Amino acid sequence: MGTQRSSFYSWKKNLSNPSNRTKNLVSNILLFQEYHLKYPSHGYRWLNAKIRLDTGLVLSDPYAHKCCKIAGIKSKAKHYKYKKPGDPFKVFPNLLLSEMRINGPLQCIVSDMTAFYVKGVYYELTLYMDLWNNEIVSHSLSSKRGDRMTYISGLEDLIERKKQHPEYEMILHSDQGSVYASKKFNELLPMYNITHSMSRAGTPTDNAAMEAINGWIKAELFMDFHVTGTDCIEKEIDDYILFFNEQRPAYSLNYLTPKQYRESYSSAVSVL
Repeated sequence: MGTQRSSFYSWKKNLSNPSNRTKNLVSNILLFQEYHLKYPSHGYRWLNAKIRLDTGLVLSDPYAHKCCKIAGIKSKAKHYKYKKPGDPFKVFPNLLLSEMRINGPLQCIVSDMTAFYVKGVYYELTLYMDLWNNEIVSHSLSSKRGDRMTYISGLEDLIERKKQHPEYEMILHSDQGSVYASKKFNELLPMYNITHSMSRAGTPTDNAAMEAINGWIKAELFMDFHVTGTDCIEKEIDDYILFFNEQRPAYSLNYLTPKQYRESYSSAVSVL
């Protein structure tokens, strides 16, 4: 075969008595495969952060990439391209374009609705997310298409949370959907020191953080959590939101969870 005798016996020896480095590599590859089976919608960086969060095992991102490349692990989530910006007309001014500084909780909440099917049943999930730490602070689910109360119910839960901090000035950013622009929705906001901000028409990139989260949530619900509707769909969504806030490391937070980020902020403030 054109192989030197010494090379053959060296390979044979390494095969039967692998080094500790090789054993660790194989062990880590198996670990990444295990996590990829549980969370197939994510790539090597997120898997590495999740393993670090769960097990305390610290691996560099290049090493994690090597493990995933050897195992053929790739994210199975689809990524979407956005349309070009639309008409700059706004029902309410887009305050996110004013380069506002967000340095604390509940300063800016972004909201949107995402839709999906489970067992042929149509569902709409309305989310309210704190842009400061990507925490889902309120959500509402409905199986009725175009259910306006989904938005209102989520807003009422957000207001209950806002009541705990009346000193905060809150900005609520959304698209120009009919419910967000409705009189009933906007009458509630000034009463609780909440200012409404809106994206430009046909410009989802004005609410890019919320649009990205919507994509990840649907990918994780069906790929990682295997939501099938066998159990109560409301409970499955509640369980996922709990995972999202307390167990899911986020790239934008240096792979801390939203809860960890909030608690570290609270600790720093209390020290000051």
